[in-house]
Amino acid sequence: MDIRSNEPYWLIKNALPQSYPSLTKSISADVLIIGAGITGALMAYKLIGEGKKIVMVDRRDICNGSTAASTSMLQYEIDVPLHKLIEQVGLTCAVSSYQNCENAIKEIRKIATSVGSKCGFKYMKSVYFASTKKDLDFLRNEFKARQEHGFDVKWLSKEELEKIGLKAYGAIESKSGAVMDVYTLANDILKYCSKKGLEIYDRTSVEEIKAKNDKTVVKTKDGFTIEVDHVVHCTGYESTETVKEDIVKLKSTFALASEAFETFPKAFKERIYWNTDAPYLYFRSTDDNRIVMGGGDRDFKNAMRRDALLPKKEKELAKSFKKCFPEIEFIADYSWAGTFGETKDGLPYFGKPDAEKNEHYILGFGGNGITFSVMGMDAIVHSINKTPHPYLEYYKFRR
Repeated sequence: MDIRSNEPYWLIKNALPQSYPSLTKSISADVLIIGAGITGALMAYKLIGEGKKIVMVDRRDICNGSTAASTSMLQYEIDVPLHKLIEQVGLTCAVSSYQNCENAIKEIRKIATSVGSKCGFKYMKSVYFASTKKDLDFLRNEFKARQEHGFDVKWLSKEELEKIGLKAYGAIESKSGAVMDVYTLANDILKYCSKKGLEIYDRTSVEEIKAKNDKTVVKTKDGFTIEVDHVVHCTGYESTETVKEDIVKLKSTFALASEAFETFPKAFKERIYWNTDAPYLYFRSTDDNRIVMGGGDRDFKNAMRRDALLPKKEKELAKSFKKCFPEIEFIADYSWAGTFGETKDGLPYFGKPDAEKNEHYILGFGGNGITFSVMGMDAIVHSINKTPHPYLEYYKFRR
């Protein structure tokens, strides 16, 4: 699957930090991780810490799928608002999911520090705003739900938002947001793990996975085999090629990065933004004084149709930015499109789709892919060890 188009801003900014060989012989290990993006990198970090012998493969160059296309905006808020999620999955699962995403942001910072990453991690306030008056009641219900369950939130009035420079009717401001360059972080984690013994093979496609006695044998397109005890799939939206259950609805999404500002807008120095539109818009700053924005989601049909929409979406997104921030001149410098997915409850899928196979999945769909991946690290260790964990119940397949 072609999951992105054009060269995303992060890829141009960072070029190719390092490359790895393709697999040219048959090997064995404890665990094979399929997918060398941020999810695979985090999983490798966790398993290396557990003392496992790990092999990783990716059909592309590392971090060149969805990780390169991510806008790297970190929020504890899930795509389904808390008060709606409580109705869908119950109080305990809903509230703990929000809490665990909040904790995951802190964990990302710890991991970035431990590997010495220069990913520009920075805590930011998150502003969830109503673009239209009709969304105010909905947003106030969400504010009430978060307050009731202990989240540190503040209501911002229309007048307070105008002082920031945002044209909106009201907003929830949360302290638990952050920005970073996830492409850099993923590369840095993999570099760190490779020094600890992780074997990474890029441009290596998996063709077949079969059980053999108590082992799992993975065959590559070039005919080599990898014999392991467990396989962990960190393949994101491409998992639709291997998971039979209909768990995700694929979407096309679009993003812009502005030219660098000589005088950076005050509104973006300490806040990230997203709105109540469906699909929602979101905005963030970068450490080189740009603004990145995204949205305009459409149902995914195929990569060619998605990419053909990009010129039109560039204009739509720039126009939407102007409506929200009329005093800021947004001049687009880079644009790209990508594919992402939505689940029915906005939550991830962790664990084994088939209890009879030693194949485990971390599928962090939606806007919380990175924080879900952090949560998935712990879940998969328990899945491998056959020990219980709340995540394996909350986010199980066939739920």
